[in-house]
Amino acid sequence: MKTVRSRAAIIASSLLFAMAASAGEATAASKPSPAPKNTVKATAPVKVKGEVVATLESRLDATLSAKTINYYPSTAGWSAMWTSFDADRIDADLQKAAALGADNVRIIIFPQAFGYPTPKAEYAERLRKFISIADSYGMTVKLTLFDWWAGYNDAAGSAGWAKSVLSPYANDARVISVELKNEFNPDDQAGVAWARRIIPAVRTVVPQMPLTLSVDGGGGAPAMAKIKSLMAGTPLDYYDFHFYGNSERSLAELRKAQAAVSPAPIVVGETGLSTAASSEGEQAAFLARVFQAAKIAKVGSVAPWTLTDFSAGAIPSNSQVSKMPAQYKFGLYRADGAAKPAASVVRTYWAGGKVTNSVLDLGFEASAGNSPWRPYLAEQGAAVRVRDVARTGTGSARFSDTGRTSSALPSVRTSPITPVVAGQAWHAEAWAKGLNVTGSNEISLSWFDANDKWLGQNVSKQVAKGTSNWTKLTIDTVAPAGAASVQLHLKSGDNNGSVWFDDVVLS
Repeated sequence: MKTVRSRAAIIASSLLFAMAASAGEATAASKPSPAPKNTVKATAPVKVKGEVVATLESRLDATLSAKTINYYPSTAGWSAMWTSFDADRIDADLQKAAALGADNVRIIIFPQAFGYPTPKAEYAERLRKFISIADSYGMTVKLTLFDWWAGYNDAAGSAGWAKSVLSPYANDARVISVELKNEFNPDDQAGVAWARRIIPAVRTVVPQMPLTLSVDGGGGAPAMAKIKSLMAGTPLDYYDFHFYGNSERSLAELRKAQAAVSPAPIVVGETGLSTAASSEGEQAAFLARVFQAAKIAKVGSVAPWTLTDFSAGAIPSNSQVSKMPAQYKFGLYRADGAAKPAASVVRTYWAGGKVTNSVLDLGFEASAGNSPWRPYLAEQGAAVRVRDVARTGTGSARFSDTGRTSSALPSVRTSPITPVVAGQAWHAEAWAKGLNVTGSNEISLSWFDANDKWLGQNVSKQVAKGTSNWTKLTIDTVAPAGAASVQLHLKSGDNNGSVWFDDVVLS
């Protein structure tokens, strides 16, 4: 991912609240036993030179169900992973990934680093070593080629380089798929001509290897549809969708992507949220929404970007990526190795568990800086977390001395983990109390379609004017036609007093 990840992080709202960070993720003291390989469905394994290898069909099955983690070391991102290859660090990191539940790792190979048009022997050995380390933890590998690449005028050289890199793994079951170009632009005519030559050339050397191209979050489903059309003469085996959009509408976006390339399958090859401009709590909620949407859409492989944050200087300084602060903070783990709340979310989903709305900090009990609650019109009145007033627990959210605009009230907002489908019944509630309350103080559900168009809202009764004890505000409604997401707002406007909210429910 390049500019889209950064853009998504930059436009993210600053967050007011906090969510309790999960207890530090345990790192296995010793290597776990290798995980069992995916069951071959379509065909049985075959033997080549005495070694069991996978067929195209079984490799594709494995790809479509892989628990994939995107990976660079925290101290050596992008091409630096290869130029500053550190086998011991990679070993420790992949042990952590396996303990998290990953059974597959995606890595990116750069022609400029490996040597072009002929790969250098030392770099081929580094790739072999990486695959061996992954295998020692029961992890297969996805290979991505030709990132940071625009040499489309040399299709013959590109094909020769790709063949040299891939030929040792043609019958190696540890490598399950190849992405020929990271975030391919189907509007680049030279790139399209190049891809049309590369795909059949690579198939001659790895005929049993599933091949794909990925699109970035900006291109989305339309770009996937265009790739499918343009590559009709040299079709891909599956499509790789990189999703960094609004997680509230992730189900709608996944279904668009599926429809764009049907009947071919898709994976989510990259997804995540940078904690450079968003809280760690919002990152956890983002991934919980995407994983839940994928489960409903029957997309079997969702790959978080990335395992760890990057330390200063880790990204090669000659790249544009190094100048984007957001790129350093997408990790499930911080650069010092400590787990973010998102690591627990991913671990739970990969273990077959269920992440509930508890990740949303609905009781305002979380510590500072980690909540997925986001402000709206904070300049008219910002909610603050307090510890001196609470209905239950120790915390609540308080508004005091708020204003408003001609059409809206300041609020804090969140969205459920469960995706929205038109016609669903929804219930929201929050407890509120007031001191010298004036103006409008309420909760609401705001509905949006798949293109982020506001469809309307449902509003609760008002908090009583003056001073009142804890009172439950409720909304019971049905998602309107066309709805793809909902936001729950806790609102206070034109309020010269104070109002507290606590014990929120959204289901």
